[in-house]
Amino acid sequence: MPREPIDYDRLFHGDRITVARAITAVENDDLIAPELLDRIFPRTGRSYRIGITGPPGAGKSTITNRLAAFYRTTGLRVGIIAVDPTSPFTGGALLGDRVRMTDVEMDDGVFIRSMASRGSLGGLSKKAAEAADVLDASGADVVILETVGVGQSELDIAGAADTTVVVLVPESGDSIQAMKAGLMEIADFFVMNKADRAGSDQAVMSINMILAMKPHAEWTPTVLKAVASENKGTKELARKIDEHRKFLEVDGRLDAKRRRRVEKRVRELVADRLRVDFWLSGREKILAERSDGLMARDVTPYEVAAELVEHFHRERKDQRHE
Repeated sequence: MPREPIDYDRLFHGDRITVARAITAVENDDLIAPELLDRIFPRTGRSYRIGITGPPGAGKSTITNRLAAFYRTTGLRVGIIAVDPTSPFTGGALLGDRVRMTDVEMDDGVFIRSMASRGSLGGLSKKAAEAADVLDASGADVVILETVGVGQSELDIAGAADTTVVVLVPESGDSIQAMKAGLMEIADFFVMNKADRAGSDQAVMSINMILAMKPHAEWTPTVLKAVASENKGTKELARKIDEHRKFLEVDGRLDAKRRRRVEKRVRELVADRLRVDFWLSGREKILAERSDGLMARDVTPYEVAAELVEHFHRERKDQRHE
């Protein structure tokens, strides 16, 4: 059953109830979602998107909370998408990051939405980027995407954000080598949170050693120290984000990054639609008919795939000649 139509004037003026309804429609694949995303797209591209990621327990929510509070002191409107692990029973979010964002939860200039990861191994729900578009269109100056802490696989945040911040703690030191191919590769810079703990200096040194071995690049990630629970390091974090933004704005780097993001979105939409179309018209039946042969090893998966693709192209050719 379709939901009540969205009042776009209220949405574009940041009405909280309308924004919440719009995000719910997107998250649940409501019938109005495609039209909604079409309507808001021309109003997107104005907000700056910051990704906050890192292993569990690093204090990502506290840093997000402090950063949002800082931006509010400068008059900026902030949207937060906090992606939590998905409950295997309800499909909902388990942690509810917003309970740890007490500084900004009641601020009318901050909109917080917890979303379930819904099985996304990249740490970012597929719907989170579309929810960020809703916040963008509603007038948020900054959108913070805080991702579920799942370690190395938490990589697609780098494509969704303009600036990606990886949060670590001193205890991360023993696993930094194992993280090189994952989180270590996507950070625009690092925050060593809980830096008042023993071992923080050694952990920072370990990260810097790894960074020194990376190929030379125009932008060199650095490591900031913070104690988010005491609001130490927040201003430095905001300054570093602003520094990275200014770097990206030179020579069209930010535009190029956003171009790659929107092109990826189109590819994903095309793939989704083709996937649906492909399995129509009896191809599910063909696969079922071939499953006995596959199990008996009389036919290979490659042969069945080739047969299905040929069937798809033949059907399209027949339709063009009708």
